[in-house]
Amino acid sequence: MLRFLSITTIILVAAGIALVAFMAFVNPQAVMDLVQVKLPNPDAYSSIRGVYGGAGLTLVVALLYLASTDLQKGLLLVAILCGFYALSRLITGQIEGPLGPFGSRWLLIEASMCSLALLLRWLRARSFAVRTANQLKSDTRPNPAG
Repeated sequence: MLRFLSITTIILVAAGIALVAFMAFVNPQAVMDLVQVKLPNPDAYSSIRGVYGGAGLTLVVALLYLASTDLQKGLLLVAILCGFYALSRLITGQIEGPLGPFGSRWLLIEASMCSLALLLRWLRARSFAVRTANQLKSDTRPNPAG
């Protein structure tokens, strides 16, 4: 069950990033429309394609790779990524003023995904420790057959 929840969490975050990345490649202005910002020139379009599109897809590839090879590291990447997104929104709220509905909604989503990833990492580590301890106990029991 923990494996399924861990993979699902990583893939859910990857899918969200992938949607924005593909949107940025096809229509960078659509990404900026989410926060009511008009891109003024080709360099601005290029920057949105690069950051939201290119860097976003790089994160998607990394998340999918870790989901298939190392769930603990995948969950750590989700926690760091979502945690820093949430921290960025908190800093914005303190410096520039209260977040609107868009920023507030994403703060809740990002903080929740960070917390879930950390919880799953902890549960998986705990489960591994219990399994290891049980294995060690069974390996050290005397063999009644001699």
